[in-house]
Amino acid sequence: MTSDRRLRSLNRAHRLLRGATGGRLGWRAGGMSVIELTTTGRRSGRRHTVMLTAPLREGDVLVLVASRAGDDRHPDWFLNLRTNPDVEVRLRDGISQPMRAREATPAERARLWPRVSGDVRWYRRYQEKTDRVIPLVLLEPPP
Repeated sequence: MTSDRRLRSLNRAHRLLRGATGGRLGWRAGGMSVIELTTTGRRSGRRHTVMLTAPLREGDVLVLVASRAGDDRHPDWFLNLRTNPDVEVRLRDGISQPMRAREATPAERARLWPRVSGDVRWYRRYQEKTDRVIPLVLLEPPP
């Protein structure tokens, strides 16, 4: 099981790297783009920001993997966006944009998962570690 403290520490270190390099580093990890995702807490109503990899992009749609490193629990950011799908996303260009998040349908996941797990093998290992189906999240421009 991955601890919340460890995940927060990794996110903090990632932000420090980005800040210390003036944004020159920290926007790519494992060959993937990194985004800054801001959600609204499902219980607190407060804004929460995490750094996440976005292994796929299809046009204006970003694909995220709610893996929590193969843990049996969903990540908090995923639970937050289930309650409030209106999120804010910041990309390398530094511009924050509103987006709407939704869980991929089973058909979308069946189409996208081979691309995600084929390109990034640790996602495949994460899925093997847990009994839960790791959700894919689609971030789309708001209607």
